[in-house]
Amino acid sequence: MSGHANSLKAILLALGANFAIFLAKLVAAVITGSGAMMAEAVHSLADCGNQGLLLLGMRQAKRPPSDEYPLGWGRAMYFWSFVVAVLLFAVGGLFSIYEGVHKLSAPEPLKWPWLALGVLLFGIVAESISMRGCMHEVNRARGEQSLWHWFRETRSSELLVIFGEDLAALLGLCLAAIAIGATMLTGNLLFDAMGTIAIGVLLVVVAAALAIEVKALLIGQGVEPRRRAELLAFLDSRPEVAQIYNLITLQMGPDVMVAVKARMVSTPDNVSLIQAINTVEAAMKVQFPDIRWSFFEPDITD
Repeated sequence: MSGHANSLKAILLALGANFAIFLAKLVAAVITGSGAMMAEAVHSLADCGNQGLLLLGMRQAKRPPSDEYPLGWGRAMYFWSFVVAVLLFAVGGLFSIYEGVHKLSAPEPLKWPWLALGVLLFGIVAESISMRGCMHEVNRARGEQSLWHWFRETRSSELLVIFGEDLAALLGLCLAAIAIGATMLTGNLLFDAMGTIAIGVLLVVVAAALAIEVKALLIGQGVEPRRRAELLAFLDSRPEVAQIYNLITLQMGPDVMVAVKARMVSTPDNVSLIQAINTVEAAMKVQFPDIRWSFFEPDITD
């Protein structure tokens, strides 16, 4: 069985890791006077900004419904998650590819390579701690699902983005360490340039995958298939319901909207019918606490 993941904890862990890496790179840039290391520090600071946008999205998603926004602000989380995916693609991926191509055409000798390698190793440790915390929350959410199945079906965009960011950052740091190590051993600057390009390609692929998943949520996805099956099974088991004609769900950030069309068991009058519907809706919201809005239509045909 799956549980409820703490997305806020995963975001804060990622924010702490990225800020620590930013400080390490900034110190290295000041000591060495390296423009490349300063650029890396700015890159890590931009990653902190990404986590800030996710926190902003989580805060906006908690705004109450109003006449202008009758279903609340839950889907604001999807907008900011999509913005982060675009920034990861443009600022992270495309910039790294550009920097790698520039190094191929105008190679520069490495400055203070041991210090750069030390900063990267520190970054790997920090990102590993963040990734471990993120995976703990992902495992709580996915239950018995495979990681790929969870990635394709989860409706938690903020956890999805943090997972993608942490994975890309950890693999990118490892690639950078390997590239710098190979350059130090061989003296061939091609390894450094190719490593930078490989990091850029990795970020572009991860960002594109995240954007595709979040786009589906922006358009308007229902609940996860397994969640929908559980909801159908619950409604079928209710003694007040004779037959389910249609079930529509819509994921609204942390909340869910449900519309049900069903044939109810015969009742002596309209008041009894309304009471039966109210009983089913109340029990449904107890069984599925994330359901915030429910619309129930009794009918005799589909």
